[in-house]
Amino acid sequence: MALLLRVLIFVALIILIYTIVKYILNPKRKLELAHEKKQFYFFDDPKDVRKNFFITYKGVMFEGEKFLGTTDQAFDVVSVSIWVKQKDKLKGLHIKDFIFLEKEIHQHYPEATIEWKPPIKEFIDERKAEATEHER
Repeated sequence: MALLLRVLIFVALIILIYTIVKYILNPKRKLELAHEKKQFYFFDDPKDVRKNFFITYKGVMFEGEKFLGTTDQAFDVVSVSIWVKQKDKLKGLHIKDFIFLEKEIHQHYPEATIEWKPPIKEFIDERKAEATEHER
C-alpha cells in the first residue's frame, strides 16, 4: 500500500512538472508577457496559413491575416493584411515604427505585399505623400 502511494505521488509530481514546463514554454504566454512589457514579439504558426499572426510592439497588439498565392517558384504567402486591436493604443507611434514592423513581416514572408487597415493605412499614405513632396 505504501509503495502504491509513493508511485502515485511520483506520477503526480511528474505531471505537475510537465504542466509547469508547458506553461513556461507556451508562445502565447510569451506574447502576452511581451505585450505587458511593451516589447516586440512576433507570434505565428508559419506552417498553418489559415491561422492569423500577432505582433506586439510598444504596447500595441497587431493582428495579421495571411493569404496564400503563387510565386515564381511555389505556393507561398503573397499578401498580408494587418490591423490593430485597440486603435487608442497607437498614440505615440511614428512612421519609423511601421517601417520596422514591415521589415519584420518581410523577414517571415519575403514574397508578401503588406496592406495596413485603417487608420494606419491613412497615416502611412499621408507620410509617404509628405516624403514625396519634400523630395521635389
